[in-house]
Amino acid sequence: MVVTHWREDACTILHLTGDLDVAGAPRLQAELEPALAAADPPNLVVDLTEVPFCDSVGLGVLVGALNHIREVNGRMILVLAPGMIRHLLTITNLDRHFETSESLAEARAALGSAA
Repeated sequence: MVVTHWREDACTILHLTGDLDVAGAPRLQAELEPALAAADPPNLVVDLTEVPFCDSVGLGVLVGALNHIREVNGRMILVLAPGMIRHLLTITNLDRHFETSESLAEARAALGSAA
C-alpha cells in the first residue's frame, strides 16, 4: 500500500495505491491521523480508484475515519472506480453512510462548494 497526501484549499486528499488489507491498513491509519488533525473541521477526500481489494480491516479504518470526521462536523468523500470496493460498500450497506464520487475533480468541487 502506497499512500500519498496533499492539502488543497478546502480539503486534504489521500491517494491510495495497492490493497487496503490487514497489511496496508496500518499505513493508511498512519497517514489519516495527521490529515484529520490538520484542519478544523477536516474535509477529506480518499481516492480509492487504484485500490483493487479491501478487507474488513481496511474497511474498519475507513469507518473509523468517517466516524471521527462526523464527530467534529467534517466531511469525507471516497472516490471510487467501478469494482470490488464499490460492491463491498453496497453489500455491507455502507454505501448509505459514505459519500462517494466517481472522480477526484468531482469530490474536490463538492468539498470546495461546501467550504
